Amino acid sequence: MRTAFLAALAAGLLLGACETTSPAQQRAADDARCRSYGFRPGTDGFSKCLLDIDLDRSADRRARREELMLAGPRFYGAPYGRYW
Repeated sequence: MRTAFLAALAAGLLLGACETTSPAQQRAADDARCRSYGFRPGTDGFSKCLLDIDLDRSADRRARREELMLAGPRFYGAPYGRYW
């Protein structure tokens, strides 16, 4: 009984730690970030700021994907996910 409760509690904590951000929330956060830097909406600087944030996010995703591919699961010593 106690083990089942602890397992359910652990699962709830793990699921509660997952956070998803909608595209609208992400755009609002990016807008606020660029405004905090002093850029005004509708200017070239503001557009470049949004672009730079998006490019940084894409680079981070690529880096994480690359790390996962290089440190993929191993089965009987065979390195899966390696592309060389």
